[in-house]
Formats: sequence, structure tokens, C-alpha cells
Amino acid sequence: MIHTKETNDNTGSTAENPKAFIRNDQYNFIKDQAKILVAGQASVNDAEVLNVLRHLAHEKVYKLFPSLTEEQKKILNPLVQVKELGEAEAFLEKLQPYIIPFKTVSAPGLKKLFPKAKKFKGPKLETINFNRTSYLAWTESSNLMYLVAEEDDQLIGIQGSFTRSGKQGICTICNRHSEVGMFIAKTKSSGQDQFIKRGNYICQDTAACNDHVKKLDKLHEFIGRLKK
Repeated sequence: MIHTKETNDNTGSTAENPKAFIRNDQYNFIKDQAKILVAGQASVNDAEVLNVLRHLAHEKVYKLFPSLTEEQKKILNPLVQVKELGEAEAFLEKLQPYIIPFKTVSAPGLKKLFPKAKKFKGPKLETINFNRTSYLAWTESSNLMYLVAEEDDQLIGIQGSFTRSGKQGICTICNRHSEVGMFIAKTKSSGQDQFIKRGNYICQDTAACNDHVKKLDKLHEFIGRLKK
């Protein structure tokens, strides 16, 4: 397992870092490629095969960023030199200052996203590592869940219910096999007073889910379905 020292910004981004260019999901993807290179080095003796693995890792990571500057390329290029666990951890540690944190949030700001919520408490912001966050989700009372994500550079909030399934399944957001629960949101049917329930299984542990999100498309698709 690759471990890195990850900065915990307790209040979200207080000032934009002009050098930051890596989202949390992109960092997770890069981390996954580093794991592949370490595993390949330990199990493959063929130099040509290892070169192919390095080339593929380099190509896949570059595809994450449509317009890299030369400085950004220099930051990412050491990935192909990773052979051992220690080298992978050192490389990932050097990426930390370039991670884009989740959009700035505050307790009053979050409350405004859920104007109809009664007895709204909000998450413990001081416990959240915003550099390693693609979305926020927390539960209140027995099964009330709030989900917050970015859409078109704005924060959106969705309120729903969360029921633990007591079993393993595929998370709709991170596409990983984990302990999941059913998140269901109610939306008002157009032109009617009826409500439609929509939902799917997501990770019970949202922090772990954020650690495994490697693309934002499934998160956006999930939110899109909930909002219909």
C-alpha cells in the first residue's frame, strides 16, 4: 500500500494556489498508476514489458490534462522513473502542493444549500481533508444524508436518506467494491405535487470513497439522475 503525507486544510481553500492543477480524482488516478508500476517492477523481469508499462502510465496521465505547461510536465514526468514503493511515495508526496482543494465551504454557506432542512447541523469541517475531497457527504439523525458537490464552478446540495445495506457492492460514485448503502433523494415531479424517488448504492465510508474516485463522470451522472 502506498502511503503519503496529505495536508489537511480544515476550512477548505482559503486562498487559491496558482500552481495547483491536479484534482483529487486525477491524483487518485496517478496514484493508481504508480501502484501499477511498483507491482510491475516486482513481478516482471522483461525490460521491454516494463518499458511498455511506463509508457502507458505516462500516456494515461498526460491524457488527464488537455493543456499541460512545461513546468507541470516536469512535475508529472518522474512517475515513469518509479520502481519501488519508496520512490512512489516520494513522488506522490511532491504532488501534494499541486492538488486543487475542494471549493471553499463554511457552516453558514452549507446551510444555505439546504434552506428547507430542519435542525441542520452540517459536517465537522475540521476533520475533512479538502485536498482529498471530490464531494462532501455526511449523515445526520438516523438516516438523513446530505451530499454536496461542485457543478459549473458552483456548489450544489442534495438531501436524501441513506440506508446501510450490510453487504458489499459496487459504489455508484467511485466504482469500487466496498460496503455500500442506498442513497435516495426525492424530487418533485414537473407540474405535479407528487415526488419521485431516485437513488443508488454508494460507499458507506465517504472519506474512503473520495480516496478512490478516479473520474468525476460517475459522480456527475449520479447527481444528474438525482436532480431529474
